[in-house]
Amino acid sequence: MDLHLHTPASSDYEQADASYLDILKKAAERGVDILAFTDHNTVAGYRAMQDEIRQLELLEELDRLQSSEKKRLNEYRGLLDEILVLPGFEFTATFGFHVLGIFPPETSVRGLEHILLQLKVPVDRLDAGATEVGATSDVLTAYQTIDEAGGLVIAAHANSAHGVAMRGLGFGGQTKISWTQDPHLHALEVTDLERTGRNATARFYNGSKPEYPRRMHCIQGTDAHRLVADPRHPERLGVGDRLTEIRLKEQSFAALRSALTGMDFSVTRPARALAAEPFDHIQEAREAGNTIVQAFHEGATRRGGRMYAILADVVAFANTNGGTVYLGASSNAKNPVTGAPDADQVIQLVRRDVESKVTPPLELTIDTQESGGQRIIRIQVPRGQDPPYAIDGGKIYVRNEGETNLAVRDEIVELVKRALAAQPEKPVRVQVTDILDIHPPRTGVEITEVMERKGRPYYTMSDLRKGSHVQNVTRSSARRLWHYAIVEREKHQVQEGDIDWQGAIGLVKAYKQTGHRRYDLAQKTADAKIRVYYGVSDEGLHGEWKTLLGLSDE
Repeated sequence: MDLHLHTPASSDYEQADASYLDILKKAAERGVDILAFTDHNTVAGYRAMQDEIRQLELLEELDRLQSSEKKRLNEYRGLLDEILVLPGFEFTATFGFHVLGIFPPETSVRGLEHILLQLKVPVDRLDAGATEVGATSDVLTAYQTIDEAGGLVIAAHANSAHGVAMRGLGFGGQTKISWTQDPHLHALEVTDLERTGRNATARFYNGSKPEYPRRMHCIQGTDAHRLVADPRHPERLGVGDRLTEIRLKEQSFAALRSALTGMDFSVTRPARALAAEPFDHIQEAREAGNTIVQAFHEGATRRGGRMYAILADVVAFANTNGGTVYLGASSNAKNPVTGAPDADQVIQLVRRDVESKVTPPLELTIDTQESGGQRIIRIQVPRGQDPPYAIDGGKIYVRNEGETNLAVRDEIVELVKRALAAQPEKPVRVQVTDILDIHPPRTGVEITEVMERKGRPYYTMSDLRKGSHVQNVTRSSARRLWHYAIVEREKHQVQEGDIDWQGAIGLVKAYKQTGHRRYDLAQKTADAKIRVYYGVSDEGLHGEWKTLLGLSDE
């Protein structure tokens, strides 16, 4: 694909005699499947091509097509069946930064011009195709406007002239950071996508920098202003000279947008000649080594704690900024790739351990990639929406640079704050039917909710002493009293006939635990539901509860 292509509608186009059909022919010759017309602050080029095709179709309907015109129309039809041509523009924002806006093929030209007017391109400049059009909207406004209009937002040649991430900018702080981290921006077009060194733009925006935590899709395009490259100035590329390969389910704008807004960063790579070695994403990742967003493990057996170390990395990424765990390769790019020979079995093992040992539930994307002729398991971990995540209910890990560590107190506090901030405030609603005349006991626990995920129950426990609610408790992660309550419920859910009632409250059973008396008690709500309180101690009894058990209220 080439999502940055100019036409004669741009005032600085270098081959004025080139036609729109010539551009499509050259694109097909170079193997382009998707391209976008992105002239400077105008959609006049895309409109001119559409007008030409409509004129030829009208002549065809009137049976007035000459042979040369018929040939031209058929060529257009054949090429447009082969190539997905998307309308768009290269907008010049405040301070001269360039932003690509690319839209579905059904978008009307009038609608695109309305967007340009919203971005303050003057009416009398809509057809000029000029790079400079006066005082326009700022970068962030452009991102939001294009995105909300259904477009794909790409920072043009981000690391070079007129790019939002070019070096030497006289701006700093949060302003510069926002130009590449704004949620309305979908990708960065860069000119050094083939570079894999430390200074490569894609390496900088891989999510490992604290001030740039959002990983960005990086692609490349030609920014072609001519059909073929200028032999005297090789940097002036022609159609098809710098392409991006993208893996899509179908050749459509919807699939393209889904890929560039998704979290799989292996769906794009620089296009290379067929004889060249394909771009290896895993080798590129190994060049960076273990970072805050990626970790490598050569093996995945239970021996030596390897599987636990993998789970710890998964939890740490979920608690920090998300990331990727690779199984079957070391972090040293010079070492040979060992691969994961039992990949399918290992994937099942990882999924089973994550489901049984990690709480709260965490959705992962696990697949295999190829590197060095070997299968590598890739585990993509999202930034969790319900932190803190833990192993076995209690071990909370975070990612610090290239290491996974147990979280300290203040880190756990920050995780809890993050979770609370992400939850919308819900109005407190008191169900009239659940109002109790007698207050529950002051000790013990109540199971207030049970949710089953993939055949495994997760409980919400109410601690009557503390008045707190804890979600995602499992039988294996439960504390002693919680564990007792869960086991009792799983053995036999209390029915009305199991209870020795005295009015609306009753005794399920009394027992001794470590020499102390305990009670399982029940209470009816106004709508005849039964609440069960497990493991109530003497000190938790009051009023009618003491009367129920024949105890003195003194």
